[in-house]
Amino acid sequence: MASLESASKPEDSHVSQADVLAYWNGVPATANGMLGDMLRQYPQISRIDLRGSLNFLTKLRLGKASTERGLLDRGVDCGAGIGRVTAGFLTKLCHVVDVVEPVEKFAKVAQEIILTGEGRVGEVYVVGLQDWMPDKKYDIIWNQWCLGYLTDSELKQLLTRCKAALKEGGWIVVKENISTDIKGKGIFDKEDSSVTRADEKFQALFLEAGLVMVKTELQTGFPKKLLPVRFYALQSH
Repeated sequence: MASLESASKPEDSHVSQADVLAYWNGVPATANGMLGDMLRQYPQISRIDLRGSLNFLTKLRLGKASTERGLLDRGVDCGAGIGRVTAGFLTKLCHVVDVVEPVEKFAKVAQEIILTGEGRVGEVYVVGLQDWMPDKKYDIIWNQWCLGYLTDSELKQLLTRCKAALKEGGWIVVKENISTDIKGKGIFDKEDSSVTRADEKFQALFLEAGLVMVKTELQTGFPKKLLPVRFYALQSH
């Protein structure tokens, strides 16, 4: 009876913040730790990922007036880990990049990496995304490979807060693995307590949060054995 009840629950209901933190606190603060087997099997994956992100944002900015030196004023990297995306991409596009990362050892490494790059570190928020309350305005709010650690309710609330933190014309960007379940269901991973959502689920949550999807596309160049990765660029109504 208990197993039937558990099986009937939505996949996101199994996400546990305690389990998420326990998993990531046991992972080394290195690139291998962040990307795990994916980086070991496909050493080129990080380079392809960063290039894809740069290309996506470049397309987004076409036709929009650039700021000084073509840089955005302020961005934030949500679920930044050790700052791979922050240092490899966002600091090259923003004058200042804030970091949101719940694992303290990762946040410390991220801050060190940003300080040695072309950009400048702003605030470092050592807090989970479910509890982060943005207190600044952003040109870009980047969420990559981190939203699977939130329930649907937590994700919708986060997106609503992020919407209020956007500057005029700014974007929330989501870059996440996409479920390939033939019934469109999410995939729960017990190891790190995460859920991989279907494209339809993401789009429904964006609408519920009052966001407009202005662009979406798949990341290209990744090995076919991996789950598809999709970009979404979102703006306020």
